[in-house]
Amino acid sequence: MNTNEFAAAQWTRATGTGVDPHEYQRVTNDLASLTDWGPSFTRTAHDYLRRAQDAASPLSKGEHLLMAARWFHLATLAPYPQAHRAAAAADHALSQALTVLEPNARRLSGEGFTGWLRGPADAPGTVILIPGLDSAKEEFLDLTSALLARGLAVFAMDGPGQGALAATTTLAPHYERVVSRIIDALGTARIGLVGLSLGGYFAARTAALEPRVAALATVSGPFRLHWEQLPPPIRDIMASRTGSGHAAHEFARQVDLAALAPRITAPLLAVDGGQDNIPGVTNTEPLARLAPHSSYLSIPHGDHLLGNARPDWLPHLSDHFANTLTGEPA
Repeated sequence: MNTNEFAAAQWTRATGTGVDPHEYQRVTNDLASLTDWGPSFTRTAHDYLRRAQDAASPLSKGEHLLMAARWFHLATLAPYPQAHRAAAAADHALSQALTVLEPNARRLSGEGFTGWLRGPADAPGTVILIPGLDSAKEEFLDLTSALLARGLAVFAMDGPGQGALAATTTLAPHYERVVSRIIDALGTARIGLVGLSLGGYFAARTAALEPRVAALATVSGPFRLHWEQLPPPIRDIMASRTGSGHAAHEFARQVDLAALAPRITAPLLAVDGGQDNIPGVTNTEPLARLAPHSSYLSIPHGDHLLGNARPDWLPHLSDHFANTLTGEPA
């Protein structure tokens, strides 16, 4: 895949993350090769750090820092020797932003996880945001905002092999153990999970095995993976995140919700894009069919993570958690 093709493939993911589409075009139009991706995106992130330093108000400073966090994260999507450093910079920019914008936000870290707890201390429920294969907590700031606007608390996390932890850990097949430790640390009774991309599998697996989960949603989550059919770039990313090609093969073999889906008792919303057709990936329609209390939302024009169809699913998903965790209409 050449630079133009890669930039086009990441277009809706990047704009769905919240970066300006015109700026994205300017940055990617100047790329001579894919090796320039990481350095160019990192430079753009540093531009926002400079704007934050010169900002005339705390609000502007925080907004620039949030945008820097987005660009640092996006720098990690293409092969980049400094990807771990960019992920750490994204984490640091987010931390600085929340220190300015939300002094009551709390950093929570433990075995296999780190992230930020945001929202009111007396929120009727807390939603844990679970990222996917190469995503991180900085990618889903707008989803966090939508949930916060409905009065919920949100814990946006990086787990093993993800985001700020990618440099020191590998993807965990038994991700539910990590989420259970997070629930212990949160100490709240009403817990929701939303999993994005591979995080949808992690969230569904956890909901089947962790009885404290009261609500669940998946977005572009896989029901099953077929290693031999996966595109080479995905296999390469999985090998990097699991530690080896053999580990990646074994990890993919375990991604199968057929036996677990009937055990999910929490209300489930499964969201798929009709244009999300990745070889080797079975989307979540079978999950919605097998889970006892589920609804299925397929957006015909939606792509992977549905960055091109946000109005069609984001309010619906946010209301799903507000209604389920509070028992009242949003």
